[in-house]
Amino acid sequence: MRAHLLLAATIFAMTVVPALSQPLDNVESRLFKTKDFKLTGGTVLPELVLAYETYGRLAPDGRNVVLLTHGYTSSHHAAGRYGATGAPLGLKAGDVGSWDKLIGPGKAIDTDKLYVVSSNMLGSSYGSTSPRSTNPATGKPYGPDFPRIVVADIVNAQKAMLDQLGVKHLVAVVGGSYGGFQAFQWAVSYPDHMDGVVPVITAPSSTTTPKATQKLAERLAKDPNWNGGWYYDKGGITQTMAALRVETLKNYGIEAQLRPKHPAPKDLEAAIQKAAEPWVQAFDGHSLIVLRRALENFDTTRDFGKIKARMLYVISRTDKLFPPSIVPDVMAKLKAAGVDARYFEIDSELGHMAPGPDAEKWSPALKAFMAGLMPKT
Repeated sequence: MRAHLLLAATIFAMTVVPALSQPLDNVESRLFKTKDFKLTGGTVLPELVLAYETYGRLAPDGRNVVLLTHGYTSSHHAAGRYGATGAPLGLKAGDVGSWDKLIGPGKAIDTDKLYVVSSNMLGSSYGSTSPRSTNPATGKPYGPDFPRIVVADIVNAQKAMLDQLGVKHLVAVVGGSYGGFQAFQWAVSYPDHMDGVVPVITAPSSTTTPKATQKLAERLAKDPNWNGGWYYDKGGITQTMAALRVETLKNYGIEAQLRPKHPAPKDLEAAIQKAAEPWVQAFDGHSLIVLRRALENFDTTRDFGKIKARMLYVISRTDKLFPPSIVPDVMAKLKAAGVDARYFEIDSELGHMAPGPDAEKWSPALKAFMAGLMPKT
């Protein structure tokens, strides 16, 4: 914790200079495609598609890159605004990226210096290969037949994409929640490929169990349109997905975020319901199951000795999913493994949702950490 106190003192003394450049405009979601992608379990996907966005410019040596990894139910739209034709399913022109306060010209992740690649997950619902994708063998969606994946498969797909983009080395991998799981996986799977790693509101292992995954699957199956999991031509399972989304948003801390504008309980509930609607229309129920199942045996702590990158571990003070109480054990294991790791706590009332809306409360820490990774000139 001494490193945390020293970092906090340094940050307190810093003067934050606002970016002078204009925000990123006309961001476009793109697609990486490759054939015959082999999963860890041995199954081969005939085609792998991965959606991604980029901000900034790739240096000629391909070594000025930051990879951003996103959360369980979120998308890869991290910064800037979509143009008229750049948004994937479920998002629209003008939508602002979830970490826009942190990424852009002059910001903590400075796109004047860095080429930022924000990757959607394999198995997610925003353009990447997922259960809703067409199975070449049947001509219909994979649905419940989608093969089992693990976090390492998600990371390996990102590595294949970065290779095609000409990325030779990563300055850092930065990700929140499920994206933080990916950041930890990157650190142990490709230890020589990055200088820094920033796992945010997350942990190096998961408590998800087969029983928890089964419980989720059973709840989805109770939807009147379930149809044995083949609900795509039955109108979807929006009734159940809407209820799940509202519960999730409340668990993440959305009430604290929206209450100042909607103090009346009835108005607050209506605002949460409205916030849930775009996700309900975009996200696939089977993706929830596939991504949850991928975490059942996730544990990078046994491989901490492989980590070579410097680490900034960030937690929100009020997060119910990954509370500060888990930090001493994580930091002790990192220290025992010889990892150069420091910790920062976001002093926010917004729980699991803190990193984006309360970006100003930790952007100085992120900016200082990123500056330390950049080559001295």
